[in-house]
Amino acid sequence: MSYSSKYIYATLPRTQRGIPIVLGGDPKGNNFLYTNGNSVIIRNIHDPAISDIYTEHSCPVNVAKYSPSGFYIASGDQSGKIRIWDTVNKEHLLKNEYQPIAGPIKDISWSPDNQRMVAVGEGRERFGHVFMTETGTSVGEIAGQTKSINSCDFRPSRPFRIVTGCEDNTVGVFEGPPFKFVMTKKDHTRFVQAVRYSPNGELFASAGFDGKVFLYDGKTADLVSEVGSPAHKGGVYGVAWKPDGTQLLTASGDKTCKLWDVETKTVVTEFNMGNAVEDQQVSCLWQGQYLLSAGLSGFISYLDVNNPEKPIRVIKGHNKPITVLALSPDRQTIYTGSHDGYITAWNSKNGENDRIEGIGHGNQINGMKCDPSSTLMYTCGIDDSLKQVDTETRNYTGVDVKLGSQPRGMDFKDGVLVAATVKEVIVLEGNRRANSIEVNYEPSSVSINSQQPFVAVGGAMDNKVHVYNLNGTSLSEKCVCEHLGPVTDCAFSPDGNYLVASDANRKVILYKVPEFELAHKQEWGFHNARVNCVAWSPNSTQIASGSLDTTIIIWSVLHPAKHTIIKNAHPQSQITRLLWLDDETVVSVGQDCNTKIWNVAPIS
Repeated sequence: MSYSSKYIYATLPRTQRGIPIVLGGDPKGNNFLYTNGNSVIIRNIHDPAISDIYTEHSCPVNVAKYSPSGFYIASGDQSGKIRIWDTVNKEHLLKNEYQPIAGPIKDISWSPDNQRMVAVGEGRERFGHVFMTETGTSVGEIAGQTKSINSCDFRPSRPFRIVTGCEDNTVGVFEGPPFKFVMTKKDHTRFVQAVRYSPNGELFASAGFDGKVFLYDGKTADLVSEVGSPAHKGGVYGVAWKPDGTQLLTASGDKTCKLWDVETKTVVTEFNMGNAVEDQQVSCLWQGQYLLSAGLSGFISYLDVNNPEKPIRVIKGHNKPITVLALSPDRQTIYTGSHDGYITAWNSKNGENDRIEGIGHGNQINGMKCDPSSTLMYTCGIDDSLKQVDTETRNYTGVDVKLGSQPRGMDFKDGVLVAATVKEVIVLEGNRRANSIEVNYEPSSVSINSQQPFVAVGGAMDNKVHVYNLNGTSLSEKCVCEHLGPVTDCAFSPDGNYLVASDANRKVILYKVPEFELAHKQEWGFHNARVNCVAWSPNSTQIASGSLDTTIIIWSVLHPAKHTIIKNAHPQSQITRLLWLDDETVVSVGQDCNTKIWNVAPIS
């Protein structure tokens, strides 16, 4: 029995209002880099559906940059650690690990010969350090600035220089090696957010929260001129040079990106990115012929110089933990819903995606289910409401049913929807409450049997699965199945013959229907922590379970003594939901905001 990773639909960069992010570019022009949580995401710039994820940091990563040779990536995290790792091997072997400062690292820059590195951030004793990449030995101090340093860059040609942008409103200039402080430039009146040398090292640009962009001489650091007056109405979060050094791209909190002619200091093109708060631009990257800009929403836009109104492509998705997962009746579209209330529709064949528009829950979604007989999908969230989405137009329809308390799960069959809230189990028909029964056990999940009139509700407080008879829209209690820990999820098999339930005691338990007795004597308990979710294969012969221990296990109904373990399916992240695309393909989502698709060979 074997498995393989088929696709990763990668997370978007994690963003915060008022804080720039750093996009890293591949010197070979194939990939770009960004970070989210403990992960560094490497995405193919030509086809962003192709991605790879590095997850060896033990705390959130802030920045990742390719070495000029393209063979290594350096990534810096919240604790002040820098890991230098290999890009050629799939395993991304660690070359070196250093701790240049004792606090969050905000930016990294390699020297053009790959031998030295400068790292800056929010240290306790110092705000930056220059060291040899092979040995970690110091080759200079970053001193002379009094607050956290946001940005740094190495001059790409000799004589070597380093420039830094600081929250004391100054640009620091250093000469070396060994690198020594030369001067600070005090042209900005607010935090300096980005400093970048031109590709030939003749000039460098600095950008700040005052909306200003300045150009300086690359060798002497003399002020050449200001670009625009000011360049933007809001803070400038990022600058990126055209590979030939003739143009400059700037990204701003005023929701625009601008392309500047370096010689005339005039705007060539202005890109208006939208009107919403999420359209503030927090970073940009110029990679070969691609101009990339990242918004506060995490969306990455490929800017079109010939048509500034419409980007060539926008990479969408999630940058917050994914909490729910659903599949369209034709199995062509995967729907993922996240902690911040957004739903993304993914093409299951190629990973192309789009976000569901309209007024949604605005916060965590706890349940999502497609109606097999129409284009409608139902969602429930911790705003205590049930909403409806038209999957054809990819819009919320405006249906908003108040549930009275927080829903924990829902299921749908033949026009009847059963939602379990913390206080009651509610039956809805035609988007109206038809019936309900009060409960005292705090439900965790709901499943309706597709063939027989049963509803199973998992109990998070009393360690039981409660089984009800569903007669039209009325519920009556049938039986309970005891577990040794809180029940986290339950699901009837597609053929209606089995019920599987998972619990916080690391067990996955299979029951026969309609007796609701154990289906076999084999104990399924190979997880090392709470099992969060279970899902059935379409042919009702296999079950996938996902756990807090980052592992997916595939169980066989026909061969209960055999199973397949997918270890570290989502490294350093619990698995929140699973579903089967077909009898050999599993989709998993997790706290790491990634959606992964696995090929799984049947157990025999």
